[in-house]
Amino acid sequence: MKKIILAASFTAIALTSCTPKASTAAAPSLAVSTAEQIAQGKTIFENSCGRCHKLPDPTAHTSVQWVGIMNSMAPKAKLTDEQHQWVYDYVVSVKK
Repeated sequence: MKKIILAASFTAIALTSCTPKASTAAAPSLAVSTAEQIAQGKTIFENSCGRCHKLPDPTAHTSVQWVGIMNSMAPKAKLTDEQHQWVYDYVVSVKK
């Protein structure tokens, strides 16, 4: 019986240690942006992102893909954490 408990404990530790750590910079928070903040996100997307390259169609990527795109591009656009969240919320709110 002790072996089973130890094995279960070891498995839980192993699974926990192998999972990626969440951080505010790695993924958008679970907080929901207001309609006004999402509108700000659209403006930031059009002005900040469009300054350097053609804007991608928000529907061309999944919400998971947008996490990677935003994590890559937000620092280049010098977005604050709030702006990052608003732009992310905007692009994932656009429906096909």
